[in-house]
Amino acid sequence: MMKREKILSFFNIKIFIYVIIVATALFALVFTYLHNAKSDGYILGDWLINYQDGGFKRRGLSGSFFFFLQDVSGIRLNLLVYFFQVIIISGFFYFYFKLIQYKEATFLYLSLLLSSIGFVGIFNCVDYVGKKEFIVFFLFAYFAYHLNKNSLSKSKEYLVCTGLFIAMFFHEITLFFIPYFLIALYLKAGKFELKTYLKYLIAVFVPAAFITLLGNNINEGQSLQILQNRGVVLTKGIFFWDINERQYMIEHFKEYRLYFISFTLSVIHLRFYLKYQTDRKMISILLISAFIFSLPLFYLAIDWGRWMYIHMIFIIVLFAMHLKDSVNSTKSEILKINRKFYITLFIIILSLIYRVEMSGRGFTFEGFFYRIFIAPLELLHKMI
Repeated sequence: MMKREKILSFFNIKIFIYVIIVATALFALVFTYLHNAKSDGYILGDWLINYQDGGFKRRGLSGSFFFFLQDVSGIRLNLLVYFFQVIIISGFFYFYFKLIQYKEATFLYLSLLLSSIGFVGIFNCVDYVGKKEFIVFFLFAYFAYHLNKNSLSKSKEYLVCTGLFIAMFFHEITLFFIPYFLIALYLKAGKFELKTYLKYLIAVFVPAAFITLLGNNINEGQSLQILQNRGVVLTKGIFFWDINERQYMIEHFKEYRLYFISFTLSVIHLRFYLKYQTDRKMISILLISAFIFSLPLFYLAIDWGRWMYIHMIFIIVLFAMHLKDSVNSTKSEILKINRKFYITLFIIILSLIYRVEMSGRGFTFEGFFYRIFIAPLELLHKMI
């Protein structure tokens, strides 16, 4: 027992977290570029929804913004979108790094990053990269960092709210994850401050009202021609999407019911994590409330794995605020061989075994281990 604990004493959890942050950021940036280079209709296409085709619509601000930049610079749309994606993806990982830099890392916290729907989820499902939720991830990481450092001035707070307001015109999912900003404020203050919350709620609900009442269809008939004239040819993706998503989920219920397995495993994981936190009852209530607030997404759209993944990323950033402060940037807890260690290790191993797809199969054994050790061999076998 003593020998094993001595071996574990050389394992620095914080350094490992830094490695995960860098690896995940690089992976996200590389695969975002590949998606853009091949004109992916679901990732690049979503960024090019525009007002030029039929006027005001949901998500249309991004496309019109990039059209303007192209007219001014003459740079290809694919590259303009990618430059912006690099900024927000890098910004998210930078502020998350700054948030966790002077915190005491724990083995249990590491397990969140290694969750199948945490950072590992990006490796398991490359279609998670390059999507518009990274705008909200970036805003939340910036917000959480300054909130944790007691440097969230009024000007920074209004900057975040302005960012949320604009983000709503990039993608309406911003609305469904606003509770995490309010939860972070509550956990920092230790009390409810409704007047403070109001500005965040106005920032998302006012655009939501405009989009609901005045928004046109994503494709009013001319989008593909407009994009082609601007050098982007799409053959599939959001502009071709005409599926009744609720009917699709009913018809594929056998696959979608598997999400309840991965969801249950994630709930058990979080419950075990909260067992070792203070004020766990209130945090549990707040997290349940945040999930309930997002339920319309699960009813309206088929990307159940994506919604679960977004929740976990917010939770990872949120829980980083609650880690113990440290003056040492490599400070980690000293691992001890006990029941908590073994359960955490089991959760990590299980998380690396299974995969949660964006839409469709909600649970498979094609997780990180499969993709690293088995999938390359299968590909090599096919080539031979």
